[in-house]
Amino acid sequence: MVKDLIINLIDAKSANAIVKRYHYSGKVVMNSNLHFGVFKGKALMGAMSFGSPMDKNKAIGIVKNTEWGGMLELNRMAFAPSLPKNAESRCLAIALRMIKKKYPHVKWIQTFADCCQCGDGTIYRAVGFYLIAIKKNTSIRRLENGRIVVKRSLDDKRINGRYLSSIIKSEPIEGFQIKYIYFLDPEKQKDLTVPILPYSEIERRGAKMYLGKKCVSSLKVKQQPPQAGKGGAIPTDTLQQINGEVFNGTQTT
Repeated sequence: MVKDLIINLIDAKSANAIVKRYHYSGKVVMNSNLHFGVFKGKALMGAMSFGSPMDKNKAIGIVKNTEWGGMLELNRMAFAPSLPKNAESRCLAIALRMIKKKYPHVKWIQTFADCCQCGDGTIYRAVGFYLIAIKKNTSIRRLENGRIVVKRSLDDKRINGRYLSSIIKSEPIEGFQIKYIYFLDPEKQKDLTVPILPYSEIERRGAKMYLGKKCVSSLKVKQQPPQAGKGGAIPTDTLQQINGEVFNGTQTT
């Protein structure tokens, strides 16, 4: 049962092993420096890794008067598929409460949903993250050999004085990147410099995705005439309320 899961701090080596095994990208983020493990009994079955954004100077400006160490990014979240339903949202909620208690100088968290390869962030919405940006993808690119890379990794490397991005052919993967923010300190919300968007904006812009598959927009379906003798279900987001339940063996206050 989900209530039997235990959340504890773990080392980077253990967290990275889980990310490589269970995250859809199979890649770790070297900026991560705060890791939470999800245990089922003694078995490590999931990891949540937090750290600095790639461009922290730009990131902290989203919320005015943020100190250099006053925010974190949820860089990676990877769970074994065998864990119970709602494990991701409940475990993330616990990790956020632990950060709030153990690291009170951290005022807010940002994270991204990859609507090119994964999903549109149902887990983040379930926990109470605010939606603040939906952008067409330009940074996640596919090389000619099929390898997926971040454009910045090509821009940061040179061969004979030329950036890799000018040598290696690549194209952006069709889709969107969605940005969310969570305020550990609710008072900081007044300093947010960008508008909060309604969750419905994801569907309106055609950015819905679940488990790596684009979802048919119910908005478009409503505009189409009914087809006799055919039916189907439109995937929708199930938002779970986090009710303060305590996982056994985990401090949450």
